[in-house]
Amino acid sequence: MGGFFGAVSRRNIVLDTFFGTDYHSHLGTRYGGMVVFDAEKGFERAIHHIDNTQFRTKFEPDLRDFCGTSALGCISDADPQPLLVRSHLGIYAISTIGIINNANELIERYFSDHGHQFMAMSSGKVNATELTAALINEKDDIAEGIRHAQELIEGSMTILVLESGGTIVAARDQMGRLPVLLGRDQDGYCVSFESFASQKLEYENIYELGPAEIVRIFPDHFDILSPRRETMKICAFLWAYYGYPNSDYEGVNVEVMRYRNGESMARTEMENGTLPDVDYVAGIPDSGVPHAIGYSNASHKPFARPFVKYTPTWPRSFMPIHQEERNRIAKMKQVPVNELIKDKKLLFVDDSIVRGTQLQETVSFLYESGAAEVHMRAACPPLMFKCKFLNFSRAESEMDLLARRVVQELEGDEGQKHLEEYADARTERGQCMLKTICEKFGFSSLGYQSIDEMLKAIGLDKDKVCTYCWTGKE
Repeated sequence: MGGFFGAVSRRNIVLDTFFGTDYHSHLGTRYGGMVVFDAEKGFERAIHHIDNTQFRTKFEPDLRDFCGTSALGCISDADPQPLLVRSHLGIYAISTIGIINNANELIERYFSDHGHQFMAMSSGKVNATELTAALINEKDDIAEGIRHAQELIEGSMTILVLESGGTIVAARDQMGRLPVLLGRDQDGYCVSFESFASQKLEYENIYELGPAEIVRIFPDHFDILSPRRETMKICAFLWAYYGYPNSDYEGVNVEVMRYRNGESMARTEMENGTLPDVDYVAGIPDSGVPHAIGYSNASHKPFARPFVKYTPTWPRSFMPIHQEERNRIAKMKQVPVNELIKDKKLLFVDDSIVRGTQLQETVSFLYESGAAEVHMRAACPPLMFKCKFLNFSRAESEMDLLARRVVQELEGDEGQKHLEEYADARTERGQCMLKTICEKFGFSSLGYQSIDEMLKAIGLDKDKVCTYCWTGKE
């Protein structure tokens, strides 16, 4: 995934951008970047790897050299950025979040006349931000170029540009899959992915960009360069998993949605008579915890933390590139509270079940610690499709997804024709998938939240929410 924070002000804005970007560290683990503009010095930029060291630690030394009244920072799981670009549009810095599914076709378009080249990364791929900038540069102004790039890109692209005059141009992606929010204080404006980041820096959140909307931000106002579109498909996984608890998207708070979602799961089980008799309800840290609190509140089963994560030296279990190492680190972090596990019947709520590799380690760890029963609930439906709009999962193919692998094991290619049935626990195929996963992992029982109930917990018009990873429908 990725996150961003930028600001334009009448004062030195470096620290605001530093802290604002750091507040987006939960959205990526590979690269961090900052660029600052000063009327006398011009642009100053730094990019660092943050896969084993936090953003704050890497960038603190750079703060001594940074000074400016406009800046932007980013967290990226995709490419090193922000980039500095020099073209007929002037010198500008650019940062993006998204996926370009037709990158090869767009690159071929440039290579075909032998007049262009791109810097290749070690993987041989082209930096998506550089390709986006090349598309922008085909037009005569930044806003027209952004519209042009977004129309050509198959996938999704949110764009921030820091111009040489010190203004920032912010563009939400065509379908509004990710949020872009503006905040204001007495000296200027900020633009942020997470609403809480600007609030913590004492900005008042005043405006949320609509799908495809483009704005130019000045110290004392902002101009709308391209109007919002009515059609929106904001990512539902923002609420289910990767959005920060304090943030609001389209007026819906993440933490509150997760409470509602957990309550809905428990009520459904109570109505269906499938609520298990357990000693404690718990969440798989961290984002599963609020779903579990909601489940506990509605089911009247006590909430507990049978294990805690040791985070002072291992802040993230998904830092390493290799899955085997990530699994080992996840296991090292899990410290049991034996009095809450031994001989106890436990129900855990996880935000989602993606590949299932770390979940397997967790269940084994619980049984090794003496648990009598381990029931599992997922706060969203079975993931059936790899997202083609955002980089929030390292799944290389759809067969990396647990549900798809199980379907293939059960029926082979024929099963892939019946994914909607498998995703519905009320069907024979759905029950068969649940039973198979239970046997594979050793769960005492397993349940997934339904798509309809998850959407009710979000509370937006279902036509405005993207559920592609569960339904395969755009």
